[in-house]
Amino acid sequence: MTRFLQGTKQALSQAYHLALLDLDGVVYLGKNPIDHAADSIRAAEHAGMTVEYTTNNSSRFQRVVAEQLRGFGLDVEPWQIITSAVVAARMVARHVDAGSSVLVLGAEHLREEVSGQGLRVVEGAQDNPQAVIQGWHPDLAWHELAEASFAVERGAAYFVTNRDLTIPRELGIAPGCGSLIQAVTTATGVEPVASAGKPESAMYDEARLLAARDGEEPVAKQACLAIGDRLDTDIEAGNRGGYDSLAVLTGVTNPHELMTAPAHLRPTYIVPDLRGLNEAQPAPVRDESGAWCCSTAQGAADGTENTAKAWIEDGELRISDGNGDSDNAASSVNALRAACCLAWEYADGGNDIAAIALPDFDL
Repeated sequence: MTRFLQGTKQALSQAYHLALLDLDGVVYLGKNPIDHAADSIRAAEHAGMTVEYTTNNSSRFQRVVAEQLRGFGLDVEPWQIITSAVVAARMVARHVDAGSSVLVLGAEHLREEVSGQGLRVVEGAQDNPQAVIQGWHPDLAWHELAEASFAVERGAAYFVTNRDLTIPRELGIAPGCGSLIQAVTTATGVEPVASAGKPESAMYDEARLLAARDGEEPVAKQACLAIGDRLDTDIEAGNRGGYDSLAVLTGVTNPHELMTAPAHLRPTYIVPDLRGLNEAQPAPVRDESGAWCCSTAQGAADGTENTAKAWIEDGELRISDGNGDSDNAASSVNALRAACCLAWEYADGGNDIAAIALPDFDL
């Protein structure tokens, strides 16, 4: 049964207690803040929402990330930054005996987290590590990948911080940790035992535990909202772990990917940017003609309500953005929401979504 986009009567920041917020592509791109992100996060916190920042990046210390976010005007403590290094170190510590040796490929943050779990960081395969853990950092060298391969070939358990094939940077999209993992798996024929990062749900699960301060019970899953710009990491992790999710369009994901997303990559909500965190979300609905409609709770000044609409006609998925336009180039996120529900229904009915023309969006 198709799971369509949902709606809320309250702003998301009031409907959910804990935001599991991605960083790259959501709050910043490299060193640069994303428009409206900081103001929206402050407003959500003012509304009572707790925010934790979950990132597959394993190269930066929590305190460094927190300092960057404070530079954007956010009030952030290091414990709110849940990196894949934090999760990976906890994961490896549960897999091997206390005091075991671990070969670490990654930045100093990952090495520090591994040491903090009572494990011994070693430098190469000749040290006979019981485990290898590979993360991302910009200066990762060939000889480090070779040492990891040698250790894995000798039987060391292989862990990774994340499988992101790409990472957004100031100048564009660059190779991510997953691209470098492929070098080791190709050389050894061995796949990692586990990944700490998204799309595994371990990061969200650990974040809930780490957010429980002073013996508090962890926030229930149904009160948590996973927020990200990538369907194949942030949103899939939410779906795997049973979390509602919010896709934002400030990073990697685009409207075409959303319309053609398979079931395991579909979010609960869609917004152009983080301003949507402080807005009620309209629920798209199917009308008697088979079209999908979506409108905001606020009507026009004359009392009428502009409703975005999506339908299939003559091999095209057609849209109207609520302003009487149906030229298949819309600037309305409600039109995108309606189009997604229609496309998902069409695909799940056994139809080939690639065989119909999809609309363009300028959001």
